[in-house]
Amino acid sequence: MSDKSLAPVLYLPHGGGPLPLLNDPAHAKLTAFLKKIGQELGRPEAILLISAHWEKSQATLTSNPHPALYFDYSGFPPETYEYRYPAPGNPALAQEIETLLQQQGIAAQTDAQRGYDHGLFVPLMLMYPKADIPCVQLSLLGNLNPEQHIALGEAIASLRERNVMVIGSGLSFHNMREFFSRRPESEQKAIEFDHWLVETCTDNKLNYAERRERLVNWTQAPQARFCHPREEHLLPLHVCFGAAGTQSQAELVFNADVAGKRASGFLWRS
Repeated sequence: MSDKSLAPVLYLPHGGGPLPLLNDPAHAKLTAFLKKIGQELGRPEAILLISAHWEKSQATLTSNPHPALYFDYSGFPPETYEYRYPAPGNPALAQEIETLLQQQGIAAQTDAQRGYDHGLFVPLMLMYPKADIPCVQLSLLGNLNPEQHIALGEAIASLRERNVMVIGSGLSFHNMREFFSRRPESEQKAIEFDHWLVETCTDNKLNYAERRERLVNWTQAPQARFCHPREEHLLPLHVCFGAAGTQSQAELVFNADVAGKRASGFLWRS
């Protein structure tokens, strides 16, 4: 199969809770992006999504054929707990991915009870509102090891040959205390890290090994721990990088303020 047939890999910011769905002004650019990118990328056969909002001690995959929604946010209007996104699950695909991971020495299991969390249903309600594309969620590893998350992506890279889109759903800035802060020093720190991340993912002067080393050692980046006191919203990017393989240079497809801080989205496509 030629490289041209590979499904895309996308790392996207999913914003704060359901705010992209509520016409929140601080999420307006993100909402517009999510609506547009789904139309641009077309319809895959299935979606494998890695959400920042699910961590397990070993890699875990949703295997319910009809997942419910998991409203893992609080303090929002009542209607945000009544959303429906009836995209089917795909138990056979979940089992296949479990096997792929195990073949690479990665402990893996399926979970027939887990529903779609907002890292999946919020962006996909905007990207693919018909909810007709089968979806499987893959958890992060609770150890938050960056190299192991790249390995997760590498293990599932072959799915792209069958038009399975890989989406990493997180946020490239995730310091909850600093969102909406307009302190100049806060905004500058976010921009410094964003510049490093954009360079790491998109600079054509970097080769695969150099990008990989930078992502593994991401805590050495400028303002890394200011932007990510805890890295669960960044690590879906590492899975995406692994799934992209030696096609390591990404396109910057989103770069704008989300809730007052600069955030980026990256796309790998053939």
